[in-house]
Amino acid sequence: MSTSAVEPGTRLAERFRLEDRVSESDGATLWKAIDEILARPVAVHTFEPDFPRVHEVVTAARAASRLTDPRLTQVFDAAEDDKTAYVVSEWVTGETLTDLLASGPLEPERAAGLVAEAAEALRHAHESQLYHLCLRPAHLVWTTGNTVKVLGVAVDAAMYGLTTDQPALDDAEGLGRLLYAGLTGHWPGDEEEGGLPAAPMTDGQFCTPRQVTAGVPGYLDTVTVRACLPESRRGQGPLTTPSEVAEALADVARPMPIPISYPSTPAVASASHTEGLDIAHRQQRTAPPPPPPPRRPPSGGSTLNRVLMTLVVLLVIAAVGVGAWTIGRSLGSPTEPEAKSTSPSASTSASAPVQAVEPEKAQGFDPLGDQDEKSEMAALAIDGKTSTLWKTEAYTSAELGNLKKGVGLLLDMGKSVQVSDVAATLSDAPGAAVELKVGDSPDLDSLKTVATEKNAAGKTTLTPDQPASGQYVLIWFTRVPADAGKFHGTIYEVVVHSPGSA
Repeated sequence: MSTSAVEPGTRLAERFRLEDRVSESDGATLWKAIDEILARPVAVHTFEPDFPRVHEVVTAARAASRLTDPRLTQVFDAAEDDKTAYVVSEWVTGETLTDLLASGPLEPERAAGLVAEAAEALRHAHESQLYHLCLRPAHLVWTTGNTVKVLGVAVDAAMYGLTTDQPALDDAEGLGRLLYAGLTGHWPGDEEEGGLPAAPMTDGQFCTPRQVTAGVPGYLDTVTVRACLPESRRGQGPLTTPSEVAEALADVARPMPIPISYPSTPAVASASHTEGLDIAHRQQRTAPPPPPPPRRPPSGGSTLNRVLMTLVVLLVIAAVGVGAWTIGRSLGSPTEPEAKSTSPSASTSASAPVQAVEPEKAQGFDPLGDQDEKSEMAALAIDGKTSTLWKTEAYTSAELGNLKKGVGLLLDMGKSVQVSDVAATLSDAPGAAVELKVGDSPDLDSLKTVATEKNAAGKTTLTPDQPASGQYVLIWFTRVPADAGKFHGTIYEVVVHSPGSA
């Protein structure tokens, strides 16, 4: 079979059925295909008969198949013979960095977290002497499974015939350019890349990220400059390997997966038909035998039975009498039932299922400082995505640099609501001290502290000790954890639960 005759429906290795032609470039075609044995989508590259680098591509793919880092595209199969040549790899779905930048630059910490993951993945590839050499925004993907994936390690370089004497430096610069793109929405090259405009220049050199986009932290500007802007280093040492880039970004907050709640189901329900039957059979076989039926007492016990029956009847009569006396006493005392009538409603309130209440808006709350704390990012903490975040300004110590007693995120619920609990997803770094404050006025003195949590990290649930209600809900940091050489309070997502309106 000639690769020039490869069409949709073609089966390779009696297993991979080609379905959709995704792209073609210089004699190489990318397909979406189906692995008929494992019933899953895969990506397949096929090549024209005169493609000049088939051997190099197949060799690189076979080497890449030994990589085990889940952030690198997994290669499943590669073959080269007189009839056909192909490479089968993981089918990745998600948003490329190009897609993520369609509406503008990312939040700085978000961009840094994505590139930090990519740098660590490439560090592992370099340990196996495998390199990328052509990092572009399309190679960095935030998958639908909420993970980072780097596409094309080793294979793309072979496909495009790229070689270099300094692969570590080239990949470090590539990571720097990805970070530049994430921070600015521009590409630090002479031409546009993937729809991103070329970075602006001044005095014949590219502007640094902070010169392009307001709010880029100084340390991220420095990392980018050291990685890919040699003209702006001003004595700072370059980052010459993915490992050095990974170390420079080691303390940034990583993009977090969205938690998914799975319903509790019996084991049999998730098994195949055969397994389900087998499990059911084993359960039936090992179930304890039913208890033997009660033995009928001998006839000689009939007199005793009559005595016992008489006693039971007398007890029932006595119980009925006591019950009637209690009811009569209740009817004669109007105050006691009134007190008891609160019990059913309290029980109903306690057992009523809580529901998430969506805030109308959120703002950074800094009443003891300049009155604002990154309010432009506040909406990211209530957008339903744990891949976005709000964080405080950077402080020089966990005690907010001794500048103030606290800072936080204020939610306006739009009306007074009863608060059952507040679930906040914080950074994984330990050391945060947070308070939950609730009230009907956005004034610090009017907000009552109803719950506290020391050394909070990750998913944190703040539950009031006593019933609390109000229009304003405040997550108040009195201590913040270390983060990338500074100290920040971070909230990826916050959800307010309520049994109903107050």
